[in-house]
Amino acid sequence: MSDPLGLVFGALADPNRREVIGYLSQHGTATATELTGELPMTRQAVSKHLVTLADAGLVEAERQGRETRYRLTEAGGEWDDRLDALRRHFERRRD
Repeated sequence: MSDPLGLVFGALADPNRREVIGYLSQHGTATATELTGELPMTRQAVSKHLVTLADAGLVEAERQGRETRYRLTEAGGEWDDRLDALRRHFERRRD
């Protein structure tokens, strides 16, 4: 992993992955199936986004019986807060 920050920014560049992060920050954990039911993406797309987010260290998976639940890592939660603050900053500048 020669550029961990590049992996994070690459993962966060996609609006669908930001939706996944937003959902997990509000609900704590979710399975890929739950995310598919709540977000406008296919199960395959959700799975690919989760892999990218995990590779960037933003989410982690935990096997619970037959399910795999995903949650934000500490780093993922921090990025969610930072991105929200950045969004608010730009919204204030537009007004």
